[in-house]
Amino acid sequence: MAGMSYTVLAIAPTSFFADYGCHVRIWEEAKTLQQLGHRVVMTTYHNGDDMPGLEIHRSWDVPWIKRTVVGSSRHKMYLDVALLWRTLRVALQVKPDILHAHLHEGALIGAIVSKLLGLPLIFDYQGSLTGEMLDHGFLRSGSAFHRPLRWLEQILNRLPDAVITSSYNAADHLFRDWHFPRNRLYTVSDSVNTARFRPFDGSPAWEAERQRLRAELGIPAGRRIVVYLGLLAPYQGTGKLLEASQRVLAQQPDTHFLVMGYPDVSVYKQQAQALGIAEHVTLPGRILYRDCHAYLALGDVAVAPKMSETEGAGKIANYLAMGLPVIAFDTPVSREILGDVGLYAHYGDVASLAEQIILALDNRALAARLAATGRTKAVREHSWELGGQQITAIYARTLARRSGHPLPPVPTRVEDPRWA
Repeated sequence: MAGMSYTVLAIAPTSFFADYGCHVRIWEEAKTLQQLGHRVVMTTYHNGDDMPGLEIHRSWDVPWIKRTVVGSSRHKMYLDVALLWRTLRVALQVKPDILHAHLHEGALIGAIVSKLLGLPLIFDYQGSLTGEMLDHGFLRSGSAFHRPLRWLEQILNRLPDAVITSSYNAADHLFRDWHFPRNRLYTVSDSVNTARFRPFDGSPAWEAERQRLRAELGIPAGRRIVVYLGLLAPYQGTGKLLEASQRVLAQQPDTHFLVMGYPDVSVYKQQAQALGIAEHVTLPGRILYRDCHAYLALGDVAVAPKMSETEGAGKIANYLAMGLPVIAFDTPVSREILGDVGLYAHYGDVASLAEQIILALDNRALAARLAATGRTKAVREHSWELGGQQITAIYARTLARRSGHPLPPVPTRVEDPRWA
């Protein structure tokens, strides 16, 4: 079975494609699976950007929702009903071998279609449902809805034939806290296209592009640049990054912070203004994924101050592939991806984050060593080529388990000690 090609119906209950981490993982997985010879068909919400070469079927148009729906939203209740209908119709049409569901809403939609049509279901788990709601402020811990939603999450976690997590930390969470069977739990780490995300090579063409982008962004000459690329939100540590920036600039006034992403750009521009650092902070908003590598190439240092305890941190793999020294808050997921090739700030500590940024800017030998070892780590452990092989093998194992055949092995990355 491992050498076979499959028809895969990917279920993405989100405004695919929008340029942020969750969508990047979905897109890179689909593209890699296509390169391995599989047919990938996707169902998703009515809005979002089409991606080249990917067969996308969208749910009914909802004219009053044009913006990208990020995170938890009350609108998702009827959007998911529409997506369920579209997914069932597409499944009857294309007759997939595998349902590959993203996010918990996708797991629920996929479970219904799986039961009706007898199809195996893979759940691509990118974080806790209730954890995300808490992160986005959609739910309060201990509220009347918290316990029922945790009960719903427990049911959803147990419906698939297999679960793929983006980190060993998430797999450990599912195994220990939600009691998901270990023999149906797999980890395919957040990965990166290492051919496109690569260090600045010093070529005249790339240098000219760097200078063009720098001028377009209005970043003065002579400033060293700290880059961030991702969603802008409290749980992403955006506010704490700006607070740390104020401390860094007090000691390193020739530094500039390029904080790329969305939503709420105006909120963080106001914060930068209030902190008195607006002249040293550029918030350009959404950066198209196809251009991310060019903007990251402007950086001397990269930061990943994410505060979530349950979600992955795909941006770190991108930073490593770019050959950038990386500073992150000390979380299990950050440790898992960075290992000993990053610098860690105490969790949620603005002063510690500022200290680590200053260290990376001051100690150029250390920064160069981290950049080189980080690039090597990205190529060896975080390439999508290996990720695609792992997912293909997981499909094969799931189909084999359903039919009673021997289970083929799954190619592994460097194994996490918790699963050794």
